[in-house]
Amino acid sequence: MSKRPPMPGIKGQQRRPKTISPRLKEMLRVDHAGEYGAVAIYKGQQAVFGKNYKTREIAAKLAEMEAEEQHHLDAFDDLLNEHKVRPTALAPIWNVAGFGLGVVTALMGEKAAHACTEAVETVIEKHYADQIDELEGDAEHAALRERFIQFREDELHHRDVAIEEGAKEAPGYGVLSRVIKAGCHAAIRVSEKI
Repeated sequence: MSKRPPMPGIKGQQRRPKTISPRLKEMLRVDHAGEYGAVAIYKGQQAVFGKNYKTREIAAKLAEMEAEEQHHLDAFDDLLNEHKVRPTALAPIWNVAGFGLGVVTALMGEKAAHACTEAVETVIEKHYADQIDELEGDAEHAALRERFIQFREDELHHRDVAIEEGAKEAPGYGVLSRVIKAGCHAAIRVSEKI
């Protein structure tokens, strides 16, 4: 059995592959899944709104938010690869569910689509806030914590835009919001493990 040569580092120093805790692996896995689902939701909403000239303005706003979520997803793709963390096995389900949620809420109207964004982003923002708190004082993962802070700010912005655009005026807002938030919480718990 041959021994694998050490990875070269800067100026001839040896570099070891980074190892991370099981908890950090869970964080990265679930955050990746969340961003994956968010991209799918925005794509579903744009599939409805982008076909109608009367709703092209909302489609353009959704495209901007999707681009930010795609940026987050790309960052988590890199982090999963860097740390050898497998993505959730449920990604295909989150893709279909997210796209479907986007289509359904868009078909319900612009305010319902915004209510979906507000509900999802409220849960995700709180999730990032909890992770930021958990990593406070962890010098080894300070850069990751800073990334979570930036991504949380983006999610807050998306939530605030949705509220400004009338999310809370959607028909059945209370029920719609509760159902979407419950689904997000369930997806977080499942994606951490599977």
